[in-house]
Amino acid sequence: MQRTTSRQTLAVLATAVTGSLVLAACGGAGGPSSGGGKISDGKVVIGLLNDQSGVYKDLSGPNSKVAIQMAIDDYKAKYGDKAVAKDIEIVAADHQNKPDVANTKAQEMYDRDKADIILDVPTSSAALAVATQAKAKKKLFIDIGAGTTALTGAQCNKYTFHWAYDTYMLASGTGAALVEGGGKNWSIVYPDYAFGQDMTKSFTAAVERAGGTVQQKIATPFPNENFATFITKAGSSKPDVIGIMAAGGDLVNFVKQYNQAGMADKAKLAVGLMFITDIHSLGVDQFKGTTFTDAWYWNFDAQNKAWADKFKAKTNTRPSFAHAGNYSAAFNYLEAVQAAGTDKSDDIVKQLEGKKINDMFLRNGEVRAADHNVIHDVYQVKVKSKDQVKEEWDYEEVVKTIPAADAYGPANPACKM
Repeated sequence: MQRTTSRQTLAVLATAVTGSLVLAACGGAGGPSSGGGKISDGKVVIGLLNDQSGVYKDLSGPNSKVAIQMAIDDYKAKYGDKAVAKDIEIVAADHQNKPDVANTKAQEMYDRDKADIILDVPTSSAALAVATQAKAKKKLFIDIGAGTTALTGAQCNKYTFHWAYDTYMLASGTGAALVEGGGKNWSIVYPDYAFGQDMTKSFTAAVERAGGTVQQKIATPFPNENFATFITKAGSSKPDVIGIMAAGGDLVNFVKQYNQAGMADKAKLAVGLMFITDIHSLGVDQFKGTTFTDAWYWNFDAQNKAWADKFKAKTNTRPSFAHAGNYSAAFNYLEAVQAAGTDKSDDIVKQLEGKKINDMFLRNGEVRAADHNVIHDVYQVKVKSKDQVKEEWDYEEVVKTIPAADAYGPANPACKM
């Protein structure tokens, strides 16, 4: 290419630059008021990465795509022609609960599919892999489905946010409640990967803080179908409480076999992480009276129920807290795009950090700037007995609301952004 340094060419360039600056000042370059927005590749791409076919399929899976689409529809309805993000696409993939698959799929989403953000990612080992990719690619990742505190601790990063729950929150609610109710001596059974290990650490600390003792910590394969020998071992020390730290299909299998073994008459059952889909799968009789901590419940109040009714009309099922969390994360991400006038990651991070949120999912919510943990009120609940159930999916009795600060504790000092 021929180089030119003529005054005429420089004058034309100067005029073009000046014109661009004037347009930007007037909102023509995509400020929030213009309804345009500096959107990369001309569209916002939201990636959904989760278990589409395995043990966590029902609690999140394909129906989380429905929840995200509901958020997109509500965003477009709210802003109409003034929407900064006009073209919004969802891309979905199955990580099979394998961190290596999650790592590859995240790379593909960020690079090939041009995803601006990845949502959900249950299975803590998979979530940590995606967080690593988010940091490397400088792209957003909002985790909903995983519980590990490492996401907002030693492995935190600028582009990763933890939206719905973590193992500290679950333990501080359930562990303390059961010890205070007389369950002093515990045996804990856990899946031997990042989530189960973190759950066991968090529950042990919560039980001990409340004055109890964990006598046994029993690791199991993940995923797993036969828990018989692990249940027998857990009962061998005659504990007051047997805690199961599995989730989804593994939790259902454990509880079924726990009841078949007659353990319900010998020890209280503590469920570390429960989704309403687990109760529905096995039935309230199998779980009745079980206390656990829930991040959100569809029938808690009129606002939750109204959203759950819309979700049910599209899926013929009630939403778990993961479905509701995916909706909330997607909608608040799009609100951040709207406020920033762009989908540039660093600008979105600035919009989210420190944000106070009260929406359908987050009550008294706050996106903590220090560790990117999204704290909010959660609920100590008890599974109803069959005679207490008034309608299908009405399985939980909310015993008390646990304020956000009490549920999550202070920001993790191990987090160095």
